[in-house]
Amino acid sequence: MASPSEQNLSNHARLDPAYHYVLFLLLLISVGLAVTWLIQQPGVPGLFALVTALALLLTAFKARSYPLRAQDRIIRLEERLRIQSVLPESQRPQIALLTESQLIALRFASDQELPALVDAAVTKKLSSKDIKKAITNWRADYFRV
Repeated sequence: MASPSEQNLSNHARLDPAYHYVLFLLLLISVGLAVTWLIQQPGVPGLFALVTALALLLTAFKARSYPLRAQDRIIRLEERLRIQSVLPESQRPQIALLTESQLIALRFASDQELPALVDAAVTKKLSSKDIKKAITNWRADYFRV
């Protein structure tokens, strides 16, 4: 099996082609067709088709968002444990001051640069995007889907 390409700020976002391109496109087409049908032939069948298409679209969004939220919870826990083991004792109280998005962004930082980034994230209130930009030694996360 080929090893994945080196991950960095510009390529760390992951897309699932079956979801982002195929399923999403099919659902948008379904909504479009249902709207067209409802305009051309107003009535209960067209309205039902539109409601069904919108319900399927909402289901697809929810089916994607729930696992992502669960992954975020796991990442937050994992990063709190990692940061606690890497930070010096004097800096550990800062862990409680990190936001959810900061913790999730810090997963890409190497252990060597983590103490400085945690300090900067807390004192300068860095956004997740700013944290990712500040990382010089990227720690890849190939498991996020």
